[in-house]
Amino acid sequence: MTDRSVNLRAFYAQFVTAVGGARHSRIERAFSEVPREPFAGPGPWSVLAIGPWPLQSGERPAYVQTPGDDPAFLYQDTLVALDAERGINIGQPSLHARCLDRLAPKEGNMVLHVGAGAGYYTALLAELVGGTGRVHAYEIDPELATRAARNLAYLPHVELHARSGIGEGLPQADRIYVNAGVGQSSWSWLEALRPGGRLLFPLQPTWRVGGMLLVKRPAVGTAWPARFVARATFIQCEGIPHDEKLDRLLAVAFASPNVEAVRSLRLAGEPDETCWIAGDGWWLSTAASDGT
Repeated sequence: MTDRSVNLRAFYAQFVTAVGGARHSRIERAFSEVPREPFAGPGPWSVLAIGPWPLQSGERPAYVQTPGDDPAFLYQDTLVALDAERGINIGQPSLHARCLDRLAPKEGNMVLHVGAGAGYYTALLAELVGGTGRVHAYEIDPELATRAARNLAYLPHVELHARSGIGEGLPQADRIYVNAGVGQSSWSWLEALRPGGRLLFPLQPTWRVGGMLLVKRPAVGTAWPARFVARATFIQCEGIPHDEKLDRLLAVAFASPNVEAVRSLRLAGEPDETCWIAGDGWWLSTAASDGT
């Protein structure tokens, strides 16, 4: 990479981590170390123009094409299209800066990244866990998985799986970062999470604004500390059955003013007056768990 790219990354890293409210300097260092160019592909690029959200039925995301391939267009707080027709992007850096800060991957951690796309945020996770850690990245789309495998080949501690990140056989992990929207957590993620580990995923109604839910697994018990760290909308995850009733309940819940009141994920017991929303075998509560 050129000296100009390095300088652009330094400012970009400082800017997106400040906007995202990242509290740890190692997040800024990771953004400054990982170049965005290989993951975005050759320019010019299509950049998402954020307008009224959520999109209405039949609407398509609007993009603006950069006038050239100057890397300065990449080092802004923008979503860059990987597949504009399907609305698949490299996500907004400031949102991911906040999420990675709250997920707090540590040196030597085992991390699962579900919905790797072209691998940019996988590479950031690899930077954060270092050579003594390991990242298992999952991407179900064959074309994106091929791109990610090529982009991440320089990282020996990253393994790209060209399949769903849902189901049996997931390795035990210290951190799980999901970049695909779901109406409920996959039970396979909860089972793969080690005690003391953290899971961060976008809980959302289908194609509508939801929130990044951070869940921590306690050493014992079925009440897990949980809270929303940011509002977000991601492309929908494949592999979790769609529940129309839950989808409607989520839309109502996220329209309420008490989203930030959620304090725990309950995996047993009947929902009580503290219930924020309930699914099949789980519910979110505004009451703290013992591990909060």
